[in-house]
Order: sequence, then structure tokens, then C-alpha cells
Amino acid sequence: MKLLQQLQRRTSLGWLQLTHSKSRLLVAIAGIAFADVLMFMQLGFQESLYDSNTRMRKALNADIVLVSPKAKNTQNLSTFSRRRLYQAMDVPGVESAHALYSQTINWKNPQTREDNPLQLIGFDPNYEAFNIPELNQQLDEIKIPDVVLFDRQSRGDYDQVIAEVSQGNWVSTEAEGRKITVKGLFSLGASFGTDGVLMTSDQNFLMLFRRRDAGSISLGLIHVEPEADSVVVAEALRSHLPEDVEVMTMAEFIEDEQKYWQEESPIGFIFTLGTAMAFIVGVVIVYQILSTDVSAHIQEYATFKAMGYRHRYLLAVVFEEAIILAFLGFIPGFVLPIGLYHVAAKATSLPIFMTEVRAITVLILTIIMCMMSGGIATQKLKSADPADMF
Repeated sequence: MKLLQQLQRRTSLGWLQLTHSKSRLLVAIAGIAFADVLMFMQLGFQESLYDSNTRMRKALNADIVLVSPKAKNTQNLSTFSRRRLYQAMDVPGVESAHALYSQTINWKNPQTREDNPLQLIGFDPNYEAFNIPELNQQLDEIKIPDVVLFDRQSRGDYDQVIAEVSQGNWVSTEAEGRKITVKGLFSLGASFGTDGVLMTSDQNFLMLFRRRDAGSISLGLIHVEPEADSVVVAEALRSHLPEDVEVMTMAEFIEDEQKYWQEESPIGFIFTLGTAMAFIVGVVIVYQILSTDVSAHIQEYATFKAMGYRHRYLLAVVFEEAIILAFLGFIPGFVLPIGLYHVAAKATSLPIFMTEVRAITVLILTIIMCMMSGGIATQKLKSADPADMF
């Protein structure tokens, strides 16, 4: 209570010094806001990278996934023998095993008539391979030859196509030299790896890729019995199946995708480096502001020393300025990215939006950034010698 009363009686010298020069204060706030905007954008794109590229894996309806060890990510899945599914059925606790086919397909955009790459997914329409209700309600449609379902959140010019199909009309186009028909829509979303997704039956998939062996599948989707533990069953599958197939629980499968984009893809490193560079830029900007302020008031600081104020009091004044600048700069640095996220999401069809965790993270980084700058700037206080006043 006594400490609180002392703080209330204390003159906010840091605030007074900052507001003494309004132009310098505005420049400082703009500099910190600029650094915060850079960090928000880099972190936003990085989170979008992980979210968009793991979205398909998160939507899979399975407890355990079989995948080739050569597979890099969801868009670059290698193949393995379908016989591994039959072998998996021999393991206690396995209830069912289903095949999923995946490959990039060049199709002619029905709206622009230009060739665009999309990811084509094929699976048995009698099995709900994805936890997407809208998709599962239309599985009977893809039983018809050459019929596909289109991801309405695909990146590109598809407004007319989506409008036509939404009204119940069929839209025909070409893919791999074969006529196909879009007869339904679902929502999944584009990613850094693909512009969009087409869903169809396994038979339609194989008709489009005639050179593809039906026995070479991209993923094996395993369901365990209700009373079984998927972790225990996965370990049993690893012991039972040959090394030409990798066994992962769904959690491991999702983590594997994110790990690829974090560690193996240069994109993840670039966004991390961009965030670090924005932080360093902020440190330099705040240091220049605080250093200039200390230099401008060096005689006042020397006077305080002559009056008996200790050096730590002067340090507290500089750190007070740093904290004030951190919060003042964070406000516009937080507001601006919200609009930029909206623009970027609309232009790229990627999931970019503000989150509480990211806002708190950048706020903490901003405080650390300003405190570091204040710590460096306080070195100039050593030159505040009372003897220089006489």
C-alpha cells in the first residue's frame, strides 16, 4: 500500500520527457508500429503456412495413417502397395482399412479456359474418407463416371463456376485429355502447396490417370476398434508391416506435415528470419529514439546526480520511457495488421487472421524490444557527470 502511494506521488518524468517533443514521440511510435506490423505479418503468414498445409490432414477420417517413407508432404505423396492394407487387417484392434489416391492434375479452368494445377483426391465413395459433412452428403454424385466435386475456396478465378454449381447446374471442362463434370461443391481451402482440391471416386481417379496402377495407393486410412488404443495398434502395425510403409497416428501425421514446412521447406525459415529481422529493426529504431533523448537531456540527468539522485533512478526513467513507447507503438501496430490480414486473405485464399496468442506474443516481443533498446541507451547515462555542470 505504501509502495502504491509512493508511485502515485511520483512524477512521471519519462512521460514528460517523451511528450516534451511531440514530433519525436510520433516518430518513435511510428517506428515501433512499423516493426510490430512486420512481425505481425511474418507471424501471420507463418501460421497460415502451417494451418493451410495441415488442413487436409486434419480433415481425414482415420485413427491411423499408412504413408510411404518417401512422401514429403500432402502434395507430394509417394505410393506404396495396397497389399499393406490387407496385411494391416490381420493386426488385432484394426477395424477397417481404406485406400486414398492423390495426385496433381492439370485441368482447364471452366471460367478462364486456362490450365491450372489442382490436387485430385480419389477414394471409395462408400466410405467417408473426410470429416467434411458437406462433402459426405454428395458422395453418391462421384459414383457417376467423370464427376468431381470442387473446392469453393480454391485460389483463382472461379466465381462464375461456383455460382453455376451452387444453382444446381453442372459445369463441364477437361482434365488430362478427358471431359469431366463438376457437380458439387465443398469447402476445404487452398494452401501454399496447392491452389485447390478436386474430390472424386477412386474409379474416376484411375480413369483420369490411366497409367496409375490401382495397387499403388497414396495413403492408407486405418480405423481401430472402439475399445482399442490407436497408439498401441500403431505400434503393433509398425512391427507387423514391412519398412516400405510408415505408420503414424493422426496426431503424428499432422505433426509430420507441420514439421516439414518448419524444418525442410525454405518458406518456414524465411518467415522466421523475417520476424527476427523485424525485431532487430525495432530495437535499432527505439534505441535511436531513446539515445537521442538521453543525449538531449544529459545536463538534466547530471543535475539529478548532483542533487543526490542515484544512478538507478536515472535508469528507471529511461526504462519508463521504453515501456511507454512499447504500449503506444503497439496500438497502431496491432490495428493495422487486422486490415492487412483481410486484404491478404482475400488475395491469396489463405487462412490469415488475427489471433489472441499472436497479439500477446507480439506485445511481449515489443516490450522486450523496447527494454533491450533502453538497456543499450542507458550506457550514455554514465557520461552524465555533475562536474560537467560547473
